[in-house]
Amino acid sequence: MTTRRDRPPNLPARHNVRPRSPSEALEPRRAPSRPRGGKIRNESPRVSGFVKLLSGLFTLCLVGMGAFAATGAMLYHLYEKSGPLEVSRTVAIPKGEGRIEIAERLEREGVISNRWAFVASHLMQSWIGRGAKNLDLKAGEYEIKKNASIREVVETIAQGKSVLYKISLPEGLTSQQIVERLKAEPNLTGDIAEVPAEGALLPDTYRFSKGMARQEILDRMKAEQQRLIASLWETRQPDLPIDTPEKAIILASIVEKETGRADERQRVAGVFVNRLRKPMRLQSDPTIIYGIVGGQGSLGRSITRADIEQKTAYNTYTINGLPPGPICNPGRPALEATLNPAKTKDLYFVADGTGGHQFSENLNDHNDAVANWRKVERDARAKEAAEEKAEAAAKPGQTPAPGGVPSPPAEDAAAEATPAAAPVAPTAQAATASNIPLPVRKPKR
Repeated sequence: MTTRRDRPPNLPARHNVRPRSPSEALEPRRAPSRPRGGKIRNESPRVSGFVKLLSGLFTLCLVGMGAFAATGAMLYHLYEKSGPLEVSRTVAIPKGEGRIEIAERLEREGVISNRWAFVASHLMQSWIGRGAKNLDLKAGEYEIKKNASIREVVETIAQGKSVLYKISLPEGLTSQQIVERLKAEPNLTGDIAEVPAEGALLPDTYRFSKGMARQEILDRMKAEQQRLIASLWETRQPDLPIDTPEKAIILASIVEKETGRADERQRVAGVFVNRLRKPMRLQSDPTIIYGIVGGQGSLGRSITRADIEQKTAYNTYTINGLPPGPICNPGRPALEATLNPAKTKDLYFVADGTGGHQFSENLNDHNDAVANWRKVERDARAKEAAEEKAEAAAKPGQTPAPGGVPSPPAEDAAAEATPAAAPVAPTAQAATASNIPLPVRKPKR
């Protein structure tokens, strides 16, 4: 039984009246009446609309964020998923193709499985990583690894990790010969406006991407030559008889053509430096050849007495000092040797029959070295004649030619009969390649 003490405070007594029956307890009670004197506040339509707008925008943002997250997760899966390539292969991206064209090409060639995933992933990565790294897709030829993901493909093309080809341009080539080699390289493109000046290029092995312009290789060779000669000029020996980098290149081109042996370059350079100091004529056979054929490089035959006596601007048998320009494009070793030659008293050198040269300080020693070289010449001709005779005898139905050492041509005999005041050194190429001398050698004076 509820007593007055059991009633909550401030609760009207009628709310504590016990129901007369269970059914009456289940009936809803009448709501309390509105307090007297209170004002009814009407809701503003403007505020109601603004709240609804905010609510809608908030809902839309939540839906958009959810969709963006789902799309990003899907793209990330496609971006990192292993690609369809079963084996590594090379893919060429031509110049001028845009993002969509590149994606179509990659999908067509089976590198990626979905072009639009590639485009979307590239856009997303470009936006996320902007300012940090450059993700522009670059033309070139690329090696794509087996099962490469879209991320790996994008990074390979964006970073320009293209397959590099190489072309070797040896020391001693003329500028015309270098241009001809570049034109014969099928992985290079474009024309060459003009043949560069002799000696302006640095021979070396150059790497390039497929489709690179030939002129770009030439420009790189020019820049490397200028950089190298400027660096070496600062470390040259003092009191050299060459006072400009251009003259150093001229002398280095002669040293380059006279010997291909690394252990002889400085000594050969020393001979020419000593001769310039005397002064004595350089009397270098390669200058004879260049004076006749120019940039073609090769005479195609042995030097004759008429060639030696022919007056050209480059023939150092007929001119004093250096020729007017280089006779080839010298390499780094020849330039280094020219600017830091061996400090000797050598004035002569001649082939020794082993691929190298015999150096001498005076004429008597040089004449002895020349006599030894002439013997090597005769032995070589005798050996050649014996081989030809044996070969002819081995063929049935043919009569072998009479044996013996063949007589030298008339001009050769005249040259050998001349008193050897200062015989000339054979060209290094003939001596190094086969150890067989050129048939004509004129004495140095």
